[in-house]
Amino acid sequence: MAKRDLYQEITDEIIAALEKGVVPWVKPWDPAHDSVMAGYPANALTGRPYHGVNVPLLWMRQSMRGFSSNRWLTFRQAKEVGAHVRRGEKGSLVTFFKPLRKQETDAAGNPVYDDDGEPVERTVPVLKGFTVFNVDQVEDLPARYRDPGPTDDPAPEPVTAADAVVAASGATIREGGPEAGYVPGADMIRMPPAPAFATSAGYYATLLHELTHWTGHADRLAREGIVHFQGFGSTSYAFEELVAELGGAFLCAETGIQGDLRHEGYIASWLKVLRDDKRAIFKASTRAKEATEYLMGQADATVRPGTARTMTAA
Repeated sequence: MAKRDLYQEITDEIIAALEKGVVPWVKPWDPAHDSVMAGYPANALTGRPYHGVNVPLLWMRQSMRGFSSNRWLTFRQAKEVGAHVRRGEKGSLVTFFKPLRKQETDAAGNPVYDDDGEPVERTVPVLKGFTVFNVDQVEDLPARYRDPGPTDDPAPEPVTAADAVVAASGATIREGGPEAGYVPGADMIRMPPAPAFATSAGYYATLLHELTHWTGHADRLAREGIVHFQGFGSTSYAFEELVAELGGAFLCAETGIQGDLRHEGYIASWLKVLRDDKRAIFKASTRAKEATEYLMGQADATVRPGTARTMTAA
């Protein structure tokens, strides 16, 4: 039996969705929920959010299959609480990296040993997969697992939360002109004036996308597509746009923003990136997670909602 290629399997699923015009990171969460973390798909029993490529994957499956909930669990977890997966339901693949120890070999393939005769080893991350089911596919599930209900510590209003993230970054933002964008050479974000957007959420969704680009500067996370900028049509920048779109979606999930992301016109370039590299979506998800953690870490440490951000007129 051929070995299962999880990288290719996940990539093919995302390519198929993009070819249908379905963008996996368009957000299906309920803005009325009290918890900001409601934006991320989470395990129904533990409450822990999924991470990395699993986030857009589960968002996509929730949207395409019409599930009302973003909570998931395994077949075994359902049985543990006296529930069962409905007969005929199809599960969803999620992945994780399992660290494995592997002995080093030389150029001829022979095992390498240190001066004491001990094998020289290294840790290799190996991609593994398992199957989860949406709570909509499970019968007799106790209500507390299907819907956790409101939290005791409600999140701030989405626009307030998003503004706090932007303020904490210290990014230079110039308002004016018809187009939004990050200018790597000037290390500056350009934004149309807020009234040009139909909603405040739309303004902040765009700004969080550009702020993800901003994290790629050499003085911050030093991503290739920003540090060695080769132009907006280059392959490296197409990958950077994938990072920014995912990062913008993750930041919208963190803050509860429901604005549209800027995916129009990028699908063709994303398809090329994914077809050329079956690991690209995994790499982009990791970079987007790093950008999100960088920005949220600053916000948690230094900002209270409503702090003014650095902004000048164009």
